[in-house]
Amino acid sequence: MLGFISRPAVKLVERYLPDPYVFVLLLTIIAGAAAIGIERQSPLAVLQYWGDGFWGLLTFSMQMLLVLVTGFMLASSPPVKRLLQSLAGLAKNAGAAIILVTLVSLLASWINWGFGLVVGALFAKELARQIRVDYRLLVASAYSGFVVWHGGLAGSIPLTIATEGHFSVEQIGVIGTSQTIFSFFNLAIVVALFIAVPLINRLMLPSEKESVYIDPALLGDEEQTRARITRPAERLENSMTLALLVGVPGLLYLVNYFIGGGGLNLNVVNFMFLFLAIVLHRTPQSLLNALNEGIKGGAGIVIQFPFYAGIMAIMIQSGLAETMSTALVSIATETSLPFWSFISAGIVNIFVPSGGGQWAVQAPVMLPAAEALGVDIPRVAMAVAWGDAWTNLLQPFWALPVLGIAGLKAKDIMGFCLIQLLFTGIIISIGLTWL
Repeated sequence: MLGFISRPAVKLVERYLPDPYVFVLLLTIIAGAAAIGIERQSPLAVLQYWGDGFWGLLTFSMQMLLVLVTGFMLASSPPVKRLLQSLAGLAKNAGAAIILVTLVSLLASWINWGFGLVVGALFAKELARQIRVDYRLLVASAYSGFVVWHGGLAGSIPLTIATEGHFSVEQIGVIGTSQTIFSFFNLAIVVALFIAVPLINRLMLPSEKESVYIDPALLGDEEQTRARITRPAERLENSMTLALLVGVPGLLYLVNYFIGGGGLNLNVVNFMFLFLAIVLHRTPQSLLNALNEGIKGGAGIVIQFPFYAGIMAIMIQSGLAETMSTALVSIATETSLPFWSFISAGIVNIFVPSGGGQWAVQAPVMLPAAEALGVDIPRVAMAVAWGDAWTNLLQPFWALPVLGIAGLKAKDIMGFCLIQLLFTGIIISIGLTWL
């Protein structure tokens, strides 16, 4: 039904969207040129910002690589394979598969964004093994659920301002999640997206003639055959006892962590995925086989994330991100400030794809504007959060783990995501402005 809209969008993106590596190179040039032309920074100063910031995301890059690898290892373990197969069996046709993968991704992303990225992609692969469905839209549907993450339990901006001692605490105090994540307007947006996003994805389902399918044999699900053990070292590599002696204590640590009140973050998700995979694979050799397969999709993360760190440094250190935010907020009124905060955050997110980093840039602009206009500060903060999440449907940065797991390129899914960008933008804007 939405084919008349999605079809040209898909063709446009397939034709003109370059590889994400080329995309980040273009963004680097644009950010540098804008810092020189708009902020009157010298080329040498911009070069210094870029070089100094280039390695600023090394920790995060490793975390994201581990999200991909540990998630892949967990999903390739026999028990999780059976679980995914059973869940995928609930879908009896292509339309049901699209709706099911979207709902699973939405729920997982609302719980934790790293969890959502991996679970959605892995579930899409399992559905593709069982259902004949357009693989591009299936993976795009899995990624589209990511749009709710910043309005969910792991949203970095609402969690930041709910933390004692945050950088703007003297200005706004500590704002609890009851006013942000669990506020009426935010929950209404989340519920609306849980309804709209699956339906929109379903309506974009191409006809049989236009669909692009994938051979299930290409999805890497072949069973590993156990070689005959002839050396003592091989006994260790295939030892269930060794895996359990390390894996079980790791899981006990997690139990103690959660009992003590610990919450989900990226390190905890990776720790959980890794030690569950160790136990469920049962032998070190089985885990290593999965690792060797899963690491193949991580090349984009390794090469591109340093460039994004450099871009973020240019945007922040030159003042360009602040200038962009100020320009949009300057035309806002008491009613429209949340909307313009949302739009400005969406634009800044294309260059600064980090929720926490983006809030550090935009808070000094948004908070005084909210105070001057008498606008509810939690609403403005959530507007920035939603803007950060929204344009991830356009920015391939966060899609890299999904694409690595699924074995696709950005141009394969971003045409469908572009349609979601339009509809979700309308829904979020209405929720921020009028609810």
